[in-house]
Amino acid sequence: MAVLPHSGLETPFRISRPLCFWELHRFVSGTQIREMEPTRLDVLVVDDEPALREVLALRIEAWGHDVRAVGDTIQAEKELERRRPDIVLCDVVLPGASGLEFLKRVKQHDERLPIVMMTAHGNIDAAVEAMKAGATDFLTKPLDHAMLFALLEATASDVRQRRGNQSLTDRLGRQTPSTGMVGQSRLMRDIQRTIEVLASSDASAIITGKSGTGKEVVARAVHMLSTRRDKPFIAINAAAIPEGLIESEIFGHEPGAFTGATRARPGVFELADGGTLFLDEIAEMPMALQPKLLRILEDGRARRLGGGKEVQFDVRVIAATNRNAAQAIRDGLLREDLFYRLAVFEITLPALSERTEDVALLAQHFVADFARKHQMNVEGVGDAARDLLEAHGWPGNVRELRNVIERAVIVARSGWIEPRHLPPYLQTFAPGTKPSLTLPAGTTLAEAERLLILQTLERVGNNKAEAARQLGLDVKTIRNKLRSYGRDE
Repeated sequence: MAVLPHSGLETPFRISRPLCFWELHRFVSGTQIREMEPTRLDVLVVDDEPALREVLALRIEAWGHDVRAVGDTIQAEKELERRRPDIVLCDVVLPGASGLEFLKRVKQHDERLPIVMMTAHGNIDAAVEAMKAGATDFLTKPLDHAMLFALLEATASDVRQRRGNQSLTDRLGRQTPSTGMVGQSRLMRDIQRTIEVLASSDASAIITGKSGTGKEVVARAVHMLSTRRDKPFIAINAAAIPEGLIESEIFGHEPGAFTGATRARPGVFELADGGTLFLDEIAEMPMALQPKLLRILEDGRARRLGGGKEVQFDVRVIAATNRNAAQAIRDGLLREDLFYRLAVFEITLPALSERTEDVALLAQHFVADFARKHQMNVEGVGDAARDLLEAHGWPGNVRELRNVIERAVIVARSGWIEPRHLPPYLQTFAPGTKPSLTLPAGTTLAEAERLLILQTLERVGNNKAEAARQLGLDVKTIRNKLRSYGRDE
């Protein structure tokens, strides 16, 4: 809904606008489009002219806001002590302390409170001084009511976003502190419970899930919840270690065990003694090494390369793979006996696209982390940017979202993350950046879907894979839909 100011005292009227691509996509996908409920502001007016105060209060109330109107800064400060307003409209020339003095005093205690200065004199010097002192804006009398309305709407949007941000922060505070996992979807609550059960035992586990879903985060959560939390957590990635070195990495070696082995080195089982060993991408480990790994797991002992003495250790092993475990076994990449030795517990992590209700919560978590890390004053993700994040398919999962938010925090620097702070590929469905799709009243859902698919294909140059990605469908579905529309592929 678009809100327009009215020249009189009546409540502003609202008009409908066409749905753009990203909104219709969410509608067709069955996702509810966020409704922008009117936000009622608490407005404090400070002006020594009674008639102007009364007219201004009537107009602002007609726009749906609460107003407190006072005649000087002494009364204004009492009102501030009683209750913090959402915005202050303050005259520059007041009896006693001036509006500029009042502005400076207030900003010393509450620099985020929006204060708009008003003057009948159009004094440029006063405007410059007010802006330097932290004024949000400057209006000259007689007031331009359309401009005032726009200022209040911008403030209402900011307040609405801040309240939504606070709600997300409160939800993060209620997250299960034991696991450190962020997410309140049903899928994530089930995983959190599994983590807690697993951590209470010494059983091994295998974690499956697409790249970027947080497999190491889960392994660390299990470790931190267990009685091993004060012992080492050692992680290795089997896919990242050259095949010629991986055996030495796991078992360790003695001097002279091979060319270049000039000194003794313990293996990861020795390093993790008493704690947890995380073996990432277990299906990428050479098949010749997997039987040796299985024996270590069975015996709890290992011998360094070139050594004659076996070393005893006590390690919980958690493995992970981004492959389907059953398929990896069929493809000869993972030994079946090794899999079953590891998979006392099997945890399958969902793709982020399967738990879109967690996207906003994760985004706020990352905003707080990166604002702290980079010393930026970013409060959160604005409504429009949040819509784009929730509409995206996230092929890179949580890792991709994390990187996007870190970039956005650095680009935004302060305030709210807006669509322009996101990477260009995420702005595909940004309102105003692409042609909109207008639907006449009575359009069926099937027809809306047909129009969306065809216009998306047209916009991406008939690239079916890209259209499928943007619409959250697979290419086969796109092809079947086109055939049903009587279109050649």
